[in-house]
Amino acid sequence: MKEIKEVLDLLSDDLIELNEFIYKNPELGNEEFKACEAHTELLAKEGFQIEKNFIGIRTAFKGTYDSGKPGPTIAYLAEYDALPGIGHGCGHNILGTVSTGAGIALSRFAQKIGGKVLVIGTPAEETDGAKVDMTDQGVFNDIDVVMMAHPMDRYYVSINSLAMEAIEFEFKGQTAHAAACPEKGINALDAAIGTFNNINALREHVTTSTRIHGIIKEGGLAANIVPDKAVVQFYVRATTKTYLQEVVEKVKNCARGASLAAGTELSIRNYEKSYDNFVSNGVLNNEFETNLKAFGVMEIKKESEGLGSIDAGNVSHVCPTIHPCFAICEAGVAGHTTEFAEASIQPYAYEEMNKVMGALVQTGIRILGDEELLLKIKEDFRTAAK
Repeated sequence: MKEIKEVLDLLSDDLIELNEFIYKNPELGNEEFKACEAHTELLAKEGFQIEKNFIGIRTAFKGTYDSGKPGPTIAYLAEYDALPGIGHGCGHNILGTVSTGAGIALSRFAQKIGGKVLVIGTPAEETDGAKVDMTDQGVFNDIDVVMMAHPMDRYYVSINSLAMEAIEFEFKGQTAHAAACPEKGINALDAAIGTFNNINALREHVTTSTRIHGIIKEGGLAANIVPDKAVVQFYVRATTKTYLQEVVEKVKNCARGASLAAGTELSIRNYEKSYDNFVSNGVLNNEFETNLKAFGVMEIKKESEGLGSIDAGNVSHVCPTIHPCFAICEAGVAGHTTEFAEASIQPYAYEEMNKVMGALVQTGIRILGDEELLLKIKEDFRTAAK
């Protein structure tokens, strides 16, 4: 622990500078050019080989430190996209800094132990979810363990996230004068409203953790014209990928029924990428929790209460993944707020940043040097992923 703290102390100024630069220069998903450059400059300075424009994503990168000795490959995932209007209200500035810092620190120990350390920049978590494309293209297939930690208002050993599909229904009808000859029109808005009503009836027959929420994106142009086009968008979320597919088919049937009743034509598409549920790894979680306590964090909850969705869920179906949360502020400060963004550059946040980085590094050291631990982690993954 002492050696890890010494390494992190030496990196402290560079990491604070990285975090505050990204905080002051918030960039939306797939536009994080400054953040990408800042991360890769620091990693290159610390001996990492850098691949920019990773898998064809302009603001993605892959940093590799190869010890030249046999051993596992451990990856830390960095996020750095901001939110419109409120900057880094999700704290991705400090999230990415933690991953880059942990990766650099672990590389110092890998020199002696062996193995490879990767830091992978994963843009657009809030929107397009680069980890989905990375998973689909096999980026994580040969990685032994993936780690990252998300800022929050308290500590959690693991995040809880739902599988999610983003579905758009477009209804096409026929315009007509809504007063003079409504019988000649086909009302697309009726189909859209019918879809909402059908889904509301469906809620009684899905599990309590299932979430279905949507908006009417288009619903007509004037009150005296029968709308010939309506577009609605929904997020459908469920605890597992398998059950999600069941619910999605029922939601699609809600739209099909409404379209049939209104006499419209219906087209269905996914308007954003689909996210898998997060598969937690018990062995890896326990190892991380033990190391977090060794760095002085005692109040740790097991699993976050949130029911959102993250693209790291897709990664967790491919290789053992850990996604804990660490406190950067007092309990009760909500994420996606300017208050949370401001908390990410305060002294308390830096104290906790060092603790979580220490635990991530110590977990990495244990995996690099303990073949039996890695085998247990992989066996837990095989069991949990079924």
